[in-house]
Amino acid sequence: MFDVYLAKSDKPTPVVFFIHGGGWVAGDKSSVKSLNIPKLNDAGISVVSTNYRYVGQAAEANVYPPVKWPLYDAARALQTVRSKAKEWNLDPEKIGASGGSAGACTSLWLAMHDDLADPKSDDPIARQSTRLSCAYVSGAQTTLDPQILREWIPNSVYGGHAFGVHGRSTQDKDKAEKFQQFYDEREKHLAQINEYSPLNHASSDDPPLYLFYSQKDIYEKRTKQTDPTHSVGLGFILKEKFKDRDDVIVAYTGDPSVKAPSPTNYFLEFFKQK
Repeated sequence: MFDVYLAKSDKPTPVVFFIHGGGWVAGDKSSVKSLNIPKLNDAGISVVSTNYRYVGQAAEANVYPPVKWPLYDAARALQTVRSKAKEWNLDPEKIGASGGSAGACTSLWLAMHDDLADPKSDDPIARQSTRLSCAYVSGAQTTLDPQILREWIPNSVYGGHAFGVHGRSTQDKDKAEKFQQFYDEREKHLAQINEYSPLNHASSDDPPLYLFYSQKDIYEKRTKQTDPTHSVGLGFILKEKFKDRDDVIVAYTGDPSVKAPSPTNYFLEFFKQK
């Protein structure tokens, strides 16, 4: 389940917890190589990258919504890392999440969700906290609500597969048709959409967040996007919830006024200050 890159240190080390992307249907923990692991290790920061089960596997097992498996697998992995803190010389109070696309969405969900720890559980891992110190994510989906998505990004096509409305074909027509079905069935899935969308868990006690998007064109609300699944509009949806937070930042390539740090440099700076 894990790839673990431990920093050598005389004291417990901070951790970057990496969750890979791939729409919850593909991808692998090896994509952690997008981080500069040697540089993080040299600075006394450990890195852990995790796999998880896909929505297709969940659907085959009649799990609803299918997205429950990848998100809760990531939560369990985070709890397992915390349970290994003493053995691996980790600081359980200094864990930041990172990932791209679906892995970014999962990272934000963990960062903003109330603690999933069960202090009364007989399972010592389940008693561990799922709270994070920070998150740096790339191309994150911040909500899976088709109504909100269409309001901000009218050519949205992503999200239905997370709730059993499949549409992960490479054909744009199929994606659009399945998203319309998802939109039409919204009320049926709304309770679960709310539960598994990071946006719905935003609160004042959430940790610092950095959302980066590689979009090169200037974003305008209610206009079609070149890459609607990874549009910076998704970041701005979340930023509306955090208007007064200077430590919740949305940046994208098309905005020349912001020079975004790499995820590696973000974590180097963040944990240096702690």
